[in-house]
Amino acid sequence: MHLEQLTIVGVGLIGGSVGLAAKTAGLATRVVGVGRDERTLERAVTLGAIDRGTKDLSEAVADADLVVVCTPVDRIAADILTAARSAPPRAIITDAGSTKGNILRELAGQLPPRGAMFIGSHPLAGSEKRGAAHGRADLFRDRLVVVTPTAETDLEALSVVELFWQRLGARVVRMDPFEHDKALAVTSHLPHAAASGLAGVTPLEWLNLSAGGFRDTTRVAAGDPDLWAAIFEANRDEVLAATDAYLRRMAQFRAALEGRDSAALVAWLTEAKQVRDALGS
Repeated sequence: MHLEQLTIVGVGLIGGSVGLAAKTAGLATRVVGVGRDERTLERAVTLGAIDRGTKDLSEAVADADLVVVCTPVDRIAADILTAARSAPPRAIITDAGSTKGNILRELAGQLPPRGAMFIGSHPLAGSEKRGAAHGRADLFRDRLVVVTPTAETDLEALSVVELFWQRLGARVVRMDPFEHDKALAVTSHLPHAAASGLAGVTPLEWLNLSAGGFRDTTRVAAGDPDLWAAIFEANRDEVLAATDAYLRRMAQFRAALEGRDSAALVAWLTEAKQVRDALGS
């Protein structure tokens, strides 16, 4: 697999890592980055994540073979539409967003009928840090990328997207986009809310008493608030359902503790331990 031009829209942590990984793997003759801030783009060029940067999305995709949209979830659909209207008909567009249903709803009936094709992706990689300066060429190595085709997805284009992520070192699975959102609400979005809730009730003067448990549990709460607010809103219904399930679980804990029911507490903790043990280290 070799691309004459890879265009990355949004050259932050994920976009910068896509560029670094693609260049390391020799996947593209040139990598073009799109962003809103000239300094950010210049930094990405200096870091070697892209060959050149531009603020003009339409110009950046005019000769693209593959476009990877790595902007926040509330901007992805608009960026996909702009790219699809300006990219060659042969081009393929994918993204790196952690929600999929909102994108499909916004794109419904809007994509050019014989233009560039869109296939959703979600690399389960990253950190609470932001910016291409924190990007890594090995960020996707042995990490999972969920690709979310629909009934209308072209199978040849789907294979290109899957091979692209595999060449970056990732393991790829296919998943229905709406099932993806339901699962990620529990495995990604709710954990961020729970971590933020725990951090939010902790007085600053008690932080010197925190150890590994507190640090591990609240690490993701250091993520960008604007980015995460957009994710919660984009996946609102599924996050609300996950939150309800979590509150019911915590109500069980509270009832067992309040009732001095040691057997119920042990059972509650054992159920959770079994799930965590199944995940592995």
